Amino acid sequence: MPGTLRNHNRASLLATFFALLVCIAGIARAEIALAPLFADHAVLQRDKPVPVWGRADPDAQVTVSFQKQTATAIAEADGRWTAWLKPLSASSEPEDMIVSVSDGGGRQTIRVRDILVGEVWLCSGQSNMEWPVKQAQNAEREIASANNPLIRHISIKQRVAKTPMDTVPTGGWKSASPETAGDFTAAGYFFAREMQPRLGVPVGLVNSSMGGGIIEGWMPDKTLTDNPAFAVITQRWQQILDEYPAKKAEYDAEMQRRAKAGAQQEDKSKPVFPRINPPIGPGHKYTPSGLHNGSIHPLIPYALRGVLWYQGEMNAGRPEEYNPLFSAMIKQWREDFGQGNIPFLWVQLPNFKSGDPAETDWARLREAQTQTLSLPATGQAVTIDIGDVEDIHPKNKQDVGLRLALLARALVYGEPVECTGPVFDRASREGAAMRVHFSTGAKGLVLRKHSATAFQLAGADKEFHPAEARVENDTVIVTSTKVPAPVAVRYAWFNAPEASLYNAAALPAGPFRSDNW
Repeated sequence: MPGTLRNHNRASLLATFFALLVCIAGIARAEIALAPLFADHAVLQRDKPVPVWGRADPDAQVTVSFQKQTATAIAEADGRWTAWLKPLSASSEPEDMIVSVSDGGGRQTIRVRDILVGEVWLCSGQSNMEWPVKQAQNAEREIASANNPLIRHISIKQRVAKTPMDTVPTGGWKSASPETAGDFTAAGYFFAREMQPRLGVPVGLVNSSMGGGIIEGWMPDKTLTDNPAFAVITQRWQQILDEYPAKKAEYDAEMQRRAKAGAQQEDKSKPVFPRINPPIGPGHKYTPSGLHNGSIHPLIPYALRGVLWYQGEMNAGRPEEYNPLFSAMIKQWREDFGQGNIPFLWVQLPNFKSGDPAETDWARLREAQTQTLSLPATGQAVTIDIGDVEDIHPKNKQDVGLRLALLARALVYGEPVECTGPVFDRASREGAAMRVHFSTGAKGLVLRKHSATAFQLAGADKEFHPAEARVENDTVIVTSTKVPAPVAVRYAWFNAPEASLYNAAALPAGPFRSDNW
């Protein structure tokens, strides 16, 4: 018996000793985590300082080695650290990044493999930016030919968060190939396909977009709450939250009633009731700042060349709010990313029969987008001729990418290319006609239809009538027999206009009006 006890005690002591060793090893091991974009196959931005960041134990020293550089940082009290690499040279040759941490008691090293250096573009917005190559026009052919390892893409898993998040799940960086490209953002991919061979450097696409997202969702909370002009936004959302409990209870009761009725139905193959959606409430994608908190904040301050934006459909019912919101969002993103006036290129809403095609909510939203061009380093791709009046998701994303690429070539990379169609400047009355002048893009004006019904004229009564148009040098003369004394002219001022005015580069004029009625 005593021998048995001695053996038992010895076994207990050994178990305790090894447990202590494990604990000591755990304590001694320095912990480190990288921000989500720093992953295998990443693309880093060339020719500007590159922040590399993550988390580690407080006061731990972090070392980042890449392209024959070494940068160090000390983790703050909350564990956050940022190391800065000096501007990197473009490189199509894969290289690993080594990130190590030590806190005096241990050391851990992370190797991030197969990194390229080139141009990085953040792609964001709602469903038309999210729209994948596999659902675009000629998808099968496009996927089969997608074989360019210098185009890389990472999908950010969309989530709505109440407060700013530091990390976010991703789909990982993928090189363009027939096996991967089908899931890339189509607008972004076709942009990159145009740009990569011209630039001769890798192009990385960071795709953070969500179908049905409103612009308020992509804006930081401080931008909305600090501006009195946006009080209506926060008040409207608060009303939704206040009404949610009662609406949720009503919805739950209705669903229970339907479940009971369905259980009593003899023919289970037939639906009993039309579908109803749950009420909007906490955690919904309409939450102001929710998408920014969950899906943009974790990406800040990744080094970028610029932003590609395609959004506005969900705000078309409130066009008067859009320009102030969009302008404030661009300014705040630029401030938060900390890289100056990073170029912001967006897609103007296409032609779409939203309700009555003669209605003008989408035209007014397009005007709000155009007004945002007053900000520096911005560009707009007009698409009123390549949409689908019957489908809010036009399949032709090839021309969307091409027109965004033209903007980038001219405005970002300094190529001498025509990047926009005719841009409205002013209109002047000449007898019974209105002469339309353009500020740029008017070389080689062409009216593609004999009867340019996209033009309208109005007199002092403010009633608009279809008008005829003809090109005269770099201007357009607009007349209507029903308006002998015109005071205002509009072009393509409908939800679903029929574009007719182009320039020599085959780029369309955007919608415009000379009035403000």
